[in-house]
Amino acid sequence: MTSRIEDTFKSKPIFMPYFPLGYPALDTSIDVIEALANNGADLIEVGLSFSDPLADGPVIQHATQTALEKGITVKKSLAALKELRRRGVNIPLILMGYYNPMLAYGLENFVRDAAEAGADGFIVPDLPLEESREFENVAGDFPLIRMLAPTTPPERMELIARSARGFIYLVSVTGVTGERKSIAEGLGELIARVREHTSAPVCVGFGISTPEQAKEVGRMADGVIVGSACVKTIGGSKKPVETAKQFAAAFRSALRSTLDASASHA
Repeated sequence: MTSRIEDTFKSKPIFMPYFPLGYPALDTSIDVIEALANNGADLIEVGLSFSDPLADGPVIQHATQTALEKGITVKKSLAALKELRRRGVNIPLILMGYYNPMLAYGLENFVRDAAEAGADGFIVPDLPLEESREFENVAGDFPLIRMLAPTTPPERMELIARSARGFIYLVSVTGVTGERKSIAEGLGELIARVREHTSAPVCVGFGISTPEQAKEVGRMADGVIVGSACVKTIGGSKKPVETAKQFAAAFRSALRSTLDASASHA
């Protein structure tokens, strides 16, 4: 099941945007995710909305709240995922959401329906390692992507990194999601510490908001995750689908230049 993810990381660094289903409207969000996939995204974090998104800052909170107010549900989100696959979107799609809606849906039902819809894995920010066994048992071959942060103690970092599947989501800053003016100091050292314990790709998220920042991170990491900037730029546009195309192309171009530079020095 992880082969699609593994294949994606054969050409690094990858570009991984986040966008929530249902924002600014369900049909538009499907079109936006399709546009991101067709114009430079290598893997997409597909957002499942929840009323208490504790890891997210104001931009994503607003977007997911809007989606909820317009009637988005887990069931509708999985149907949208299936529609994206029907349209020919074949890059990895990772469902990013909180544990409560998954429990309410029923874990076995959720994983089964997500797999049938075409999901490649899951990111659940509020599900710690110690409480994740039940989910992982149900998920089987579908990876639960682990998150690490600058505040993760060394012993715990080693434990989480050693058991990583798919890739590691490395939070670059302390705090919630949101755009930052510059890349966190010491990011290179943090990535190096994580890599001591795992061969899984290390992808960096939280606070990356421009192609220039993505390029900087892409020189160090295996992947660059862009959430708040993606949601803000596209969601605030009068032509969100066209903006999604331009957004993906700009970040892909920046990361491709990193790839070309490293190839020329090889």
